[in-house]
Amino acid sequence: MIPEPIKHRLTEVEKPARYIGGEVNEIKKDKEGKTRVCFCFPDTYEIGMSNLGMRILYGALNEEKDVWCERCFAPWPDMARVMREEKVPLWALESGDALTEFDVVAFTLQYELCYTNVLYMLDLAGIPRRAADRGEAFPIILGGGPCAYNPEPVADFFDLFSIGEGEEALPELARLYAECKKKGLTKREFLRRAARLEGFYVPSLYDVSYKEDGTIASFAPNCEGAPAKVTKRIVRDFEHSYYPRKQVLPFTDAVQDRVTLEVFRGCPGGCRFCQAGFANRPIRHRSPETLVRTARETIDATGYDEISLCALSISDYPYMKELCDGLLEFTKPEGISLSLPSMRLDSFSQELIDKTAGRRRASLTFAPEAGTQRLRDVINKGISEEDLERSLSFAFGSGYIAAKLYFMLGLPFEEDEDLLGIAALAQKAVDLYYHNPNHVKGKSVSVSLSVACFIPKPMTPFQWVGQNEPDELLRKQKYLKSSITNRKVHYSYHGASSSRIEALLARGDRRLSRVIEGVVDRGESFSSWDDSFSYECWEEAAQAADLDISFYACRTIPTDEILPWDFLTAGVERDYLLSEYEKAKAAVPTAPCTKECHNCGVISAFSSPCKVKG
Repeated sequence: MIPEPIKHRLTEVEKPARYIGGEVNEIKKDKEGKTRVCFCFPDTYEIGMSNLGMRILYGALNEEKDVWCERCFAPWPDMARVMREEKVPLWALESGDALTEFDVVAFTLQYELCYTNVLYMLDLAGIPRRAADRGEAFPIILGGGPCAYNPEPVADFFDLFSIGEGEEALPELARLYAECKKKGLTKREFLRRAARLEGFYVPSLYDVSYKEDGTIASFAPNCEGAPAKVTKRIVRDFEHSYYPRKQVLPFTDAVQDRVTLEVFRGCPGGCRFCQAGFANRPIRHRSPETLVRTARETIDATGYDEISLCALSISDYPYMKELCDGLLEFTKPEGISLSLPSMRLDSFSQELIDKTAGRRRASLTFAPEAGTQRLRDVINKGISEEDLERSLSFAFGSGYIAAKLYFMLGLPFEEDEDLLGIAALAQKAVDLYYHNPNHVKGKSVSVSLSVACFIPKPMTPFQWVGQNEPDELLRKQKYLKSSITNRKVHYSYHGASSSRIEALLARGDRRLSRVIEGVVDRGESFSSWDDSFSYECWEEAAQAADLDISFYACRTIPTDEILPWDFLTAGVERDYLLSEYEKAKAAVPTAPCTKECHNCGVISAFSSPCKVKG
């Protein structure tokens, strides 16, 4: 529902369908007596509506009889201008009510560069940015999502954070809020009680101090009841956990307009750069019977004509054959396509291609990550060049004419020889196509190289490693580009400047709130969009706050130093991460969890076994 003053100006903005609500399967309730939650995605409607986590949490909260959860997305600057001119505050799509009328305003933090949009949306809503400036009249501001594994750069803006998985945690929090509201308790008392729930962090209940060199001297609770260590929340019974069958159907094209079927959580690979792989342990999966039934019910409720299987390493699902067979029983005759995400190359097979490809055989995606075996051992990417050759041969022999290869640049202990290895692998992919007797005749092959910059992430063995300085990243990008001579290889890379700011925010502490505010005050929003991002703006804001970007992004941190996120745990023990860091220095790989348990700590942390073999 769109506010009345905005209706007559919709023709002035791009994609007005972003703002009107009223979609099929939208959930509307009588707001009387409800705990009202507005779930905010700090990016555009079409990106937010593609996010499975938002769909899950929206549905899970609305399963609660006394909770009404609505949606809100970041307005594009053209709509923000209209809102300011009409003096209309940011609203929720379902009711059209301003965000200030809600009990809880929840932001999902999917990537670091969305932080500026959190402040942008608070400003448009008329809600003070800093938690310390918000009294009883304003909503509770809640944060969650992957970036909450280091919430400190935005801690001053939030009342509390949900750490880990939210489909059980957030309804529990909503019930606690309703109880506290009924008793007439203050916001402060609600937050003290929320801090006692598993998986919630309240920044105001903790004090941090710094040494003269800028490192953290201490981080500790300032009141009784706040835990010294906050443990993430997990869903233990993933087989029967909530999944939204009746999903809201966007009026405008979403980035991923399909059924996304979450097959399992966690990853047995243990890539040392991958936060998701470590933070999402233990491994839990759904049975093929449950997945097939869920897919059928979701297709019936939405009318989608495509199903995408979702997992960090989909081909490590132990029942892939049974799952694909079950899905194909109804998808094939009904013309519903079945697609897979990027797969671990050593798990790839001709059978999997044949089962899922159907008529669409344009391109397949692989992620070798590094160009040489030495560096793949450093990062623990457990694949070989032979795995890549075998997988590409299968694909090209099955009718595919293109391959997308994902790599990272600036990895720990990287040498120029590793960059040349990327170019060599791309050339080998081209050669494999033309040497394959079953390749599509009369069609040229296309090999796309997408190269991102390494960003050190919390909760990983590489959390202590510094990112390359910008000049070195640019040198490596140019060096790699000069090494690619075949016109059938298309090279693209992620900007070194934005990657530097991602690293700044990924490893930052509370002092960065001044930098983020400074960037927003200088007019930047949608920082994750290339045409909106300004490195100069971030540099100016950091200088004004008397903070050094390289201190956070590029410094190799001593392993005995207190990290900004050390008060949080995702279950994997610090000693295990340290042992993996040491093995990386020696280029010694660790076998996948499917082969042996390495006692990383999650089983004892959650009394929940990793279901790596069913």
